[in-house]
Amino acid sequence: MNRLWNMAVLAVCSLAFLALQCNQQQHPAQTETHEYFKLRPEAEKNYGYSHAVRIGDDLLISGAVSMDDAGNPTAVGDLAQQMKNCYGDLDKVLKHYGYCFDDVVVENVFTTNMAEFLKQSGYRNTIYRKDFPTGTWLEVKGLALPEFMIEIELEAHKAR
Repeated sequence: MNRLWNMAVLAVCSLAFLALQCNQQQHPAQTETHEYFKLRPEAEKNYGYSHAVRIGDDLLISGAVSMDDAGNPTAVGDLAQQMKNCYGDLDKVLKHYGYCFDDVVVENVFTTNMAEFLKQSGYRNTIYRKDFPTGTWLEVKGLALPEFMIEIELEAHKAR
């Protein structure tokens, strides 16, 4: 009985090993590197973040706000212009990696004034000409600096 049990265990282990080997041959492990991008290196270093990172075909972009190269807020008090500035920066990051807004699959918007954002949200029709991405719109008490009224983060995927 003990010998029969040992043979059964050996057979199951052998089958499991063969299945694992077959799976590894069909789906070899991919080594994906993290490729970081800094749009405003000095400001990003001071605030402690990277504007984007690409992992394989996926691109994760930190929330864009309306700021100059030194990290100072721009278009203070003007949510519509801040939104345009955010999309301008996001476009630069997407293009750096060879992506476009058609590749965006997630867009999260954080705003300190949802009513005003809703009035201005039609501008997004000029950004997303094909399909809108998934996403969430949130009204928040505040952003990184009190002058910021909107922050937009994206995730994009480029099929090979």
